[in-house]
Amino acid sequence: MDKNVRKYLLKVVHGLTDVIPDRKYLEWSYYLEMNKKLNLDNPQTMNEKLQWLKLNNHNPELTDMVDKLRVKDIVSKRLGPDFVAPVLQVWDSVEDVDITNLPDQFVLKTNHSGGNTGVVICKDKSKFSIDDAKRKLSSSWKLDLYKRFREWPYKNVKKKVFAEKYLGDNLTDYKFYCFNGDVDCCLVCIGRQEGNTKYYFFDKDWQLKMYNKFCLAAPEGFTIPKPVCYEQMVSLAKVLTEGFPFLRIDFFEVNGILYFAEFTFFPASGYGDHRLPVADAYFGKKMDLNLVIKR
Repeated sequence: MDKNVRKYLLKVVHGLTDVIPDRKYLEWSYYLEMNKKLNLDNPQTMNEKLQWLKLNNHNPELTDMVDKLRVKDIVSKRLGPDFVAPVLQVWDSVEDVDITNLPDQFVLKTNHSGGNTGVVICKDKSKFSIDDAKRKLSSSWKLDLYKRFREWPYKNVKKKVFAEKYLGDNLTDYKFYCFNGDVDCCLVCIGRQEGNTKYYFFDKDWQLKMYNKFCLAAPEGFTIPKPVCYEQMVSLAKVLTEGFPFLRIDFFEVNGILYFAEFTFFPASGYGDHRLPVADAYFGKKMDLNLVIKR
């Protein structure tokens, strides 16, 4: 099907999100996003299994794990409070946000959104536009990852806005792909602050893996400095992801200090065409759906 036709039909499907049953919604969305049929009866690839998990893994603990506020309590209890960025203030709505008592630098976030869609960074409060910030936060507030992508863990998250301690400039994001506690690789995210985001996969020996187009395009011998806290990241990732067919855990390292960032159950919401087909198949083989079936 022509790409432009698929984009038009996808908008139609998204407009009917309240009336289309979950399975049918995912089947149609997947075909229009990926230009191929979704196999939910016998899923094989990572993308297919992520769609299957949306329909079949409705463990209530997942809701707290995707809530950017409540997950801080979970990680603090398991690892200690020093591993999470401190919360400065919490509000029940965007309209309630008041930065008067916040420090000169801080970060505003919505607790229910994915990626950076609900993140506003303030480096200098004297130059900060609260109106612009509220416009971005309002846009994020309207986002419903359950309705739009059928990501079930977000269905019952109670929306909040919160202010968090500013950790620093040009943070490198380390995203660990974990399968029932087995840390397979780390996806390093760089260049986000400059608007030129690139993603590189490294295995446990910190060797570049040809899992996406960025890795393929990298020059011979390309690497990124391994974080000082790398071994600690791997150790903690094993503890926090055991029992899940797949769970990505993200960390920041700031001046040699490790901070938990977030859990992600559905990278790219299971429509990841940035990964190469061989990687999608490889990760799919590592995902044991019986872990969900047996629960």
